[in-house]
Amino acid sequence: MRYISTRGKAPVLSFEEAMLSGLARDGGLYVPETIPQMSAEDIRALHGLPYEDVAFRVMRPFIGNGFTDEVFADLIAKAYAGFGHGARAPLVQLAPGHFLLELFHGPTLAFKDFAMQLIGQLFEEALTRRGERVTIVGATSGDTGSAAIEAFKGLDAVDVFILYPHGRVSEVQRRQMTTPSESNVHALALDGHFDDCQARLKDMFNDFTFRDAVRLAGVNSINWARVLAQVVYYFSSAVSLGAPDRKVSFTVPTGNFGDIFAGYIAKRMGLPIDRLVVATNQNDILHRCLSSGDYATSEVHPSISPSMDIQVSSNFERALFDAYGRDGSAVGQLMDELKSGGFKVSQGALQALRDQYDSGRVSEEETLAMIAEANATMGELLCPHSAIGVKVAEDLRDPAVPMITLATAHPAKFPDAVEQASGIRPPLPPRMADLYDRPERVTQVANDLTALETLIRERIAK
Repeated sequence: MRYISTRGKAPVLSFEEAMLSGLARDGGLYVPETIPQMSAEDIRALHGLPYEDVAFRVMRPFIGNGFTDEVFADLIAKAYAGFGHGARAPLVQLAPGHFLLELFHGPTLAFKDFAMQLIGQLFEEALTRRGERVTIVGATSGDTGSAAIEAFKGLDAVDVFILYPHGRVSEVQRRQMTTPSESNVHALALDGHFDDCQARLKDMFNDFTFRDAVRLAGVNSINWARVLAQVVYYFSSAVSLGAPDRKVSFTVPTGNFGDIFAGYIAKRMGLPIDRLVVATNQNDILHRCLSSGDYATSEVHPSISPSMDIQVSSNFERALFDAYGRDGSAVGQLMDELKSGGFKVSQGALQALRDQYDSGRVSEEETLAMIAEANATMGELLCPHSAIGVKVAEDLRDPAVPMITLATAHPAKFPDAVEQASGIRPPLPPRMADLYDRPERVTQVANDLTALETLIRERIAK
């Protein structure tokens, strides 16, 4: 299995090389050269299997020769051993034909744990075998950072630096990043919003002198391994509802497009997915683009669903790559235009996107109302992001096709918004009940590339 860049000018890499590299050296994102196929019989054989076995069968064709079957299966088992539910990703019925996929039973109560726990295991195995050490820098709107720190804290072969927008994440999200005491993890509160964090991260990857000096690696959803791990729960949930002998649809609350792109990969592999529905909050650039073809950035407005407060959706580049017939030069030109504020999707590419994705936008008021309604009529307390997904799903779903909405975080990660909507303040699970009592360790940093690079060099030199 070989991996190519969405901009067509970077070296072709193996899975392990692409995973350890993160961003391609031409600024693009790695994608598989070809998409492995699963037959209807292959998919049918997933019925009743433990989540770990489904994960092995779905991901194994993408891995290549970097990990033996025995090692890969062992890493999967270790990755999910700490989840708080035996099914790992259980389905709950909300209404006739509408199901909620609970992806918040991992160590940090968010869907990012499915990918990050596995990546932590894969990185440690690969780096130990190679006798190498890397510096991971990540940008987060809240959940990626805590999941990355949880996955990599205390590991010998990795230093981890997480950039998050100062004052723009929930208190639980912040404390999950700032309270770990392991010396190899560093929480950096950047003066700015998430897109600033993401921009500085890409600047570091494009500064090849710095990148090579610190052995920079990335675990944002720019990393293909993140997307691959998320493909699994599309298969596990669809099979539970009758796939491959029955089509299903998915609604995904998303800001950076990685989680729903994983669904597209599952569909390309042969999973009978009818529709993939993008659900956005008031920072609705994805909905606007799919509606009009204009991808024009604007001001990021803080919301009660902060993990979706994004205007530059990095994984959308992967979708554009396929929509433009895998033309790396065309994608590179669009990304150059994005530096000036946006671009116009060609009519052919826009139709290709619309053939795969629907979309909807949910306001702050509608989000709060959906939390209240779901609690009252569905018996489910939703986080604001999951509520956005449920609202769009209810508005757009076809009653003839089962709809699965992805619940991306535990309501206790956003207690203020949930309490405002429902009158219920959701408690943290017992395993992290003392989170508010743990001492915090954080460094506030300016939105300045040189200052960030200097700080990282100093910290890893100690």
